[in-house]
Amino acid sequence: MATVIERTPDLATPRPCPPAQTLRGHILTPRGFVLGTLAMAEGRIMAVDGEPRTEFAVRQSRLPLVLPGCIDLHVHGGGGRDTMEGGDAMTRIARLHARHGTTSLLATTMTAPPAELHSALAALGPACRERTAGGARVLGVHLEGPYISPGKLGAQPDHVRTGSMDELRRLHALAPIRLITLAPELPGALDWIAALAAEGFRVQLGHSAGSYEDGVAALERGASGFTHLYNAMSGLHHRAPGMAGAALAHARYAEIIPDLLHVHPGAIRAALRAIPCLYCVTDSTAAAGMPDGDYRLGSHTVTKCMGGVRLSDGTLAGSTLTMDQALRNLVGLGLEIEDASRRTATHAADFLGLHDRGRLEPGAWADVLVLDPSLQLQRVIIEGEEIDLSDAG
Repeated sequence: MATVIERTPDLATPRPCPPAQTLRGHILTPRGFVLGTLAMAEGRIMAVDGEPRTEFAVRQSRLPLVLPGCIDLHVHGGGGRDTMEGGDAMTRIARLHARHGTTSLLATTMTAPPAELHSALAALGPACRERTAGGARVLGVHLEGPYISPGKLGAQPDHVRTGSMDELRRLHALAPIRLITLAPELPGALDWIAALAAEGFRVQLGHSAGSYEDGVAALERGASGFTHLYNAMSGLHHRAPGMAGAALAHARYAEIIPDLLHVHPGAIRAALRAIPCLYCVTDSTAAAGMPDGDYRLGSHTVTKCMGGVRLSDGTLAGSTLTMDQALRNLVGLGLEIEDASRRTATHAADFLGLHDRGRLEPGAWADVLVLDPSLQLQRVIIEGEEIDLSDAG
């Protein structure tokens, strides 16, 4: 019988919430837009009332849009700070992303020696247990490596190693690990995927030089998604479909970085047609929300310039994307607002099994965005708390 790792609850006790409040506008519910009101109290949505509206009618209106808060499952940093730093870095990161519409996120690590990973998760643990005022809820950790291919590091430092349940248990005791990226072609990986899935962990395939067949086998053993689709994985060729081909042919869930730099718009459109629950992530670094210059990404120094973040050899190294811009980019590619919102909120919540986030309905957490007709943020509410969008702290 597999040893069961006790799962950390999704939420600690929420912070004190303001009195009941009501929002009015075009509200995106799980059944579509309604023109009406949304009532919140004690950090939760109490009621949504209104008359159905078509997306065409919504786009013709000057009334505000009320959408679910964005959920970002791949965040390395922001506001000049990196998740591997320790200290109060996560507070700064969570506040930066909250001001850009992210209401909950996964703090994402870099491949690193055991002692550095231990130190990073020890610092992330408190941020996962209690939400900082003004910041996004940190739902847990996305462990991006170290169980990845040395041939597909991307911007990851070369500290890869074989999967170890003992190491994982030690890390999970420090901070709740909600998602693990690994390469399925590594020795023993398929058996380990099955063990991880049996214990309740989500496994994504990524940083992989594996074949199409490796990807399909991993999905059959319990892997449930793909990390930053197309990037740092074997590509699609018509006689060798690779890991990207496995995702396009078989995946229900996969993450993608829609900054229009990591992935060509045509490739995004192909993925949208192939993968029902494709969802957006930022893969953001410390450079997000900051001016051009040098920043930390794990043990690397990266440079932000011309809208991108790169290593000294020119390799893309995460992004400066924020989720409000991801939403606008999807709509700019031709998606309806409802579909774009699902891909920046609902699908990620469903992927993690969170049925009280990523949707505006009674009982869900009051994670709400208010936008003007041009999709510019006007208000962000996280678990009932109004976020100060002008706060630079």
